Amino acid sequence: MMGHRNLTAEIEFTVEFYDVDSMGIVWHGNYIKYFEKARCALLNRIGYGYTDMKTSGYAFPVTGISLKYIRSFKFGDKILARAILDEYENCLRIRYELINSETGVICTKGVSTQMAVNTATGDSCFTCPQIFIGKVERLLALTVSE
Repeated sequence: MMGHRNLTAEIEFTVEFYDVDSMGIVWHGNYIKYFEKARCALLNRIGYGYTDMKTSGYAFPVTGISLKYIRSFKFGDKILARAILDEYENCLRIRYELINSETGVICTKGVSTQMAVNTATGDSCFTCPQIFIGKVERLLALTVSE
């Protein structure tokens, strides 16, 4: 299902010194790490973090990722990383926004796609496991009633 009532999660953090280059600007590869922070927050909100995946017999390797750099982050900037669930039935597709917490400006956007894999057999799944779909749909039902 596409565009499900904006199921989101956010995490806020400060850019650390070890994430910047000699100019004090976040190295481009670290933006993927920031997406991962937001993705983990979303999966934990759903109740299906990486430990839960493993316990249920599935892994969700990343099959695609894209991002658009709009503005750079610098050492000491506060980032609000937002993950927005776009698809959960056939694959796991998440949109990301990295926002400068102090200005409210979106500095980076992106999308990742992950596919379920049965860890016992190594087989790719062409739909997400029912345990994951059920957890998403229960959370969506709760967010509609809020």
